Amino acid sequence: MDRLTGGLRPYLLLSLFCLMIMLPGLASLPPMDRDESRFMQATRQMLESGDYIRIQFQDEMRAKKPAGAYWLQAISVEALSHPASTQTWPYRLPSVLAAWAAVLLTFTFGKSLLGARPALLGATLLASALILISEAHQAKTDALLLLCTVATQGILARFYILGRARDMASGGASAGGTCSTGGCSSGASSAAANIVGPGLTAALLFWLIQGVAILVKGPVVPVISLLTIAALGISDRNLRWLNSMKPVLGTVVAAAVAAPWFIAISQATGGAFVGEAVKGDLLPKLLGAQESHGGFPGLYLLLAAVLFWPGSLLFPALTRLWAQRQRLAFRFLLAWAIPAWIMFELIPTKLPHYVLPLFPAVALMIGALTVEGLEAFRHKAAKVWYVLWTAIGLVLAAATIVLPMQFGNGFSALSLLSAALIVLTTIAPVVLALRGAMVQAGLVLALTAAATYPALFNGVLPGLDKVFLSRSAAQVVDSIGSDVPVAAAGYSEPSLVFLLGSKTKFTDGAGAADYLIANPGALVVVESRQQAAFDARVAATGLKVEAFAILDGFNYSRGKRASLAILGAKSP
Repeated sequence: MDRLTGGLRPYLLLSLFCLMIMLPGLASLPPMDRDESRFMQATRQMLESGDYIRIQFQDEMRAKKPAGAYWLQAISVEALSHPASTQTWPYRLPSVLAAWAAVLLTFTFGKSLLGARPALLGATLLASALILISEAHQAKTDALLLLCTVATQGILARFYILGRARDMASGGASAGGTCSTGGCSSGASSAAANIVGPGLTAALLFWLIQGVAILVKGPVVPVISLLTIAALGISDRNLRWLNSMKPVLGTVVAAAVAAPWFIAISQATGGAFVGEAVKGDLLPKLLGAQESHGGFPGLYLLLAAVLFWPGSLLFPALTRLWAQRQRLAFRFLLAWAIPAWIMFELIPTKLPHYVLPLFPAVALMIGALTVEGLEAFRHKAAKVWYVLWTAIGLVLAAATIVLPMQFGNGFSALSLLSAALIVLTTIAPVVLALRGAMVQAGLVLALTAAATYPALFNGVLPGLDKVFLSRSAAQVVDSIGSDVPVAAAGYSEPSLVFLLGSKTKFTDGAGAADYLIANPGALVVVESRQQAAFDARVAATGLKVEAFAILDGFNYSRGKRASLAILGAKSP
């Protein structure tokens, strides 16, 4: 492994790995409902209107998130495509680039904290995480949020480690400690007294990124940093190292970055945007399960094996993390991961990607303990875990066969080959783990990811026509042609607006019939639950209707089967 960690080699290897597992499916995967399609459509409307301050989905104000992610998507689309295009990859490009950069930064900061070998394994585990691959394929904020988190926490770690080392060297520590980043010694090294910590430039960069993070997703990154600092202050009873970060000046810098847009949007909406963001988005998440995305405290712990898969094979290391808390690097990483994780567990609204910003810390700690040959990996309980972990890979392998049969074009030999490869690369690291070769098992997990994600995101998911009903409806509409916007009754998914255009109208069954009367040559999409109302209105008006297609499928946003009829008025 040492041969992989020198010079630019680890950065090239990690970049190649990210290229292999993140790019497949980026262009072929249809718009995902619902957040991604809302983001893409709101970005398109920015480009169409030239208004980069207000965030709109059709005529509705989008007060969920600030404008940072929309601006990045707009830059990408303007440079590589055009607003009328329904290509998804230009909108997703900022997410995949942010995911790649987050992996490289995780290695960079991990190397300074723990050494090159643990950092390389940790960065590989992060890159392989299922939830990161999922977010890299979606035009949302979460991959960008991860990048901002890694950047700020990495700088914060440098200030903490070197500041505490100076304190210990000068006798300022309350107890015996260490001046090294990864380990712990009985006394302070004489060399530590000459350690020069990060300067003003690093401090300003920290606060600058905090301001950018606020523009991406509000207060999430500042809260994670504050929780980290609070945890370190409580455990160490010492925050002198924080003075070198110039918190007063830094707060001004962060505000200077974020405040202009907030002032502009408040003026443009009469204060409605910020009020709605707090009352309509933030508070409902804190006080209840917003949009039915609820869950019990501890849910993220239960989901972690899947969200962090395939790196979750090495989860036996988690049983020994707390025992490492006297080591400065682990002390910081634990302060990064634990308080924020508890916060997300306590918030009633639960979404899988909420804990993604904490995964770099988890990945680095697991990587370090794996390289160090942790005894916990050899316990019987660990061996039972390896077998249980295998079930996740087998389920994903089965999905490559079953999903096309249920929602796509049926069984194919290629699906069988993909499934076999996933099974093989799932079993291989388990065999190595059972033999005690944990570092080798951790590296082979990269092969597991490389076999699984291209097969799923490029080979399986894009072909699920019965799941992506909006795409199927748009294809029918395009084949028929219409000079006026399409109206939809009973099916109001944002992806339909992105695929059919910003002027797509949502109505009910009777309204769809009236729309055909008022707009000769128009087409309507009528969901089966609105069909009776549509038929009744048609019968009352004497309108002659032609059915061009009936699309049966599954609306995964609602968890229900759906049937769409593409209808138009018959020509005289």
